[in-house]
Amino acid sequence: MHGAMLVPRPWGYLGSGWEQAVRCPRRRRRGILDRPLSVFENAAMSAEEIDEYLAALEEPKRSTLARLRETIMSIIPDAEQGISYGMPAFTVRGKTIAGFAAFKSHLSYLPHSGSVIPGLADDTKDYSGTKGSLHFPIDRPLPKSLVKKLLRARMAEVAARDR
Repeated sequence: MHGAMLVPRPWGYLGSGWEQAVRCPRRRRRGILDRPLSVFENAAMSAEEIDEYLAALEEPKRSTLARLRETIMSIIPDAEQGISYGMPAFTVRGKTIAGFAAFKSHLSYLPHSGSVIPGLADDTKDYSGTKGSLHFPIDRPLPKSLVKKLLRARMAEVAARDR
């Protein structure tokens, strides 16, 4: 990869210890090219990327997903925000636990697992989707109680794998 280098992450970072710093146009504009991001810069930049993702959407998609974002952050305030596979995602201790995306005729909640939604079949029966995504209308956010169940199921799944 041209312009990439391995750099150590700050002490206390919960990753593999070494990550790639890649040339990025946004960082070039800021004049901090090829310098690894600190944990604080990374979190602020990721939240900014989600802000940009939401700003590019038309209403009511923007406000519906903004409410979902607020709900996720109210349930898990220490979650890190970022973009994963081009969509907003939330991670805890390096594991992606939730995400969302906007499409032409629906919005999706993404637990980043194929077993969370089938495991909550009774709670999600009023929604369409796949094993890995829950589709909901563009003008109605998911209820906080359902988001809480989805997050708990995913967190329990991640915790079981880490044992």
